[in-house]
Amino acid sequence: MGRILKEYNYTPAKIHRGYAGKSLYINVGDLRIEEKEVTEFMKEKFVGGKGFDLWYLWQAVTSQTRWDSPENEIVISSGPLGGITQYSGTGKSLVCAISPLTDIPIDSNAGGYFGPLLKFAGWDALEVQGKAEKDVLVFIDGNKGYICIEDAQDLPEDTHLLGEELTSRYALDEKDKVNISVVSSGSAANHILYGMLNFSFYDPRRKTVRYKQAARGGLGRIFRDKRVKALVVKYKGIKGDTTDPADVAALNRIGVKYHKEMHDLDDKQNAMRKIGTANTIMVMNKYDLLPTRNFQTGGDPDAYKIAPEVFINQYLT
Repeated sequence: MGRILKEYNYTPAKIHRGYAGKSLYINVGDLRIEEKEVTEFMKEKFVGGKGFDLWYLWQAVTSQTRWDSPENEIVISSGPLGGITQYSGTGKSLVCAISPLTDIPIDSNAGGYFGPLLKFAGWDALEVQGKAEKDVLVFIDGNKGYICIEDAQDLPEDTHLLGEELTSRYALDEKDKVNISVVSSGSAANHILYGMLNFSFYDPRRKTVRYKQAARGGLGRIFRDKRVKALVVKYKGIKGDTTDPADVAALNRIGVKYHKEMHDLDDKQNAMRKIGTANTIMVMNKYDLLPTRNFQTGGDPDAYKIAPEVFINQYLT
């Protein structure tokens, strides 16, 4: 474990109707850790997720702020529906920042566990601001109510190594690994503007750490410019009613129907359960929505070479 640079203890909030009621602010430049109230105004006007991200980003920056300005923020939130175990897709994390590619606010999203674990740890959103002098990581333990900023200079830089090491470091045992999620980038993000953020989740069947990507907008480049090597959150104890829904019975009933429809109809429609968003390639190409030639065009006559069938034959045999 690296040298502790700053510690912070807090009382984890009890989730009510999908909200923790607080957000977490961390400045890696001056090592500030602060709590902010999530107001009723925020819930009514911005709901959560990308709405909360943009609300905090708006307050953090000025018209002069550029992607590499210390005040530019990476803001992460999952929203009030995040972490509902009865529905697939609620593990999403929404991320916003001023993009190095466009110099305007950009949003991206990734699956995995980070967003829900962050909320159940007591935080509806996380703001990361400032620039560290040396590589750091942020660790949030939602069961103990503990946050620390650590020196991370001796840790691996690339995600496939870093995610495994940090998941093992903070887990008590093999079973505990599913309660940990790591956000990281990689060495490429030190050199290109189109760096991505990788959001980890532990796969107990394969006994390995897997990743989802927030790839839009160059968020990984900002991450590394701030000298953040990783964000780590840990929370154990998620149940079907952890979000404190108003009607658990209705949630369960609709969830069963939802899963049955996906199971019965997905193979006949878009095969998302089998190949994910690879199914969209030829549809996007047909309607001029497939980014090609560095976003200069929306399609390509050779798109068939990466069609869903190619993915299935190459990787799912």
